Amino acid sequence: MSDDAHKITTPLEVLGVMASQNVMLTPTLRHIEMYTMKGLLSALWHEPTTHLFSAGVVTCGGAMGGLLGPGEGLYHELGQILSARGVPTLRVSYRRPNDMDACCVDVAAAVQLLVGSGVERVVIMGHSFGGAVAVRVAVALPDIVAGVVTFSTQSAGCEIAGGLNGRPLLLFHGDKDEILPVEASEVVKAIAGHGDLHIMSSDGHLLAHSQQVILDLLLPWLDEVLGLHPE
Repeated sequence: MSDDAHKITTPLEVLGVMASQNVMLTPTLRHIEMYTMKGLLSALWHEPTTHLFSAGVVTCGGAMGGLLGPGEGLYHELGQILSARGVPTLRVSYRRPNDMDACCVDVAAAVQLLVGSGVERVVIMGHSFGGAVAVRVAVALPDIVAGVVTFSTQSAGCEIAGGLNGRPLLLFHGDKDEILPVEASEVVKAIAGHGDLHIMSSDGHLLAHSQQVILDLLLPWLDEVLGLHPE
């Protein structure tokens, strides 16, 4: 049997990137565009401003896509904070929002980009539909994805959450979510068999009133899961 028969196809190969370009928007924020026959994959890459840890974060949005995430631009603020700590963050804008398989390839490709830059451990975060994307990619990449964070996640697509095999799972959900009930996160936690679920009081699907509370819980969790040692 030839070596080609054993070759593993990477997410970037699945994408079939025809061309790409990137530009620095600020000294620490890079905008990347990758052109494929199935759409444009865009990402914002927060590059570290200090000593680089061998850890990184990938974030993804909901069924409508987007780069800012829940709260009031939570992903952007988180990227800035982690950049100053030496941790890169890659914020993914899907080629085809609401297409589960395509979105999983997009996020897996983002993980591959981080690995190519020297990262060894990744946490994936997803909002709403993106929670299922995060879970599915984590299950598919057990050697590199160290943990998962979901915000107002759906349960559909998370049927394989047991495949996290005990890796840390952090969930946030508003008790006034007008789109997905808290029970969706509870189901995902039950399927995984573990997880830390935080209910945000009087908040809705976008968790618009809980950003600081989320950050206060999320940052120490990242320190532990990714092995960071903040000053």
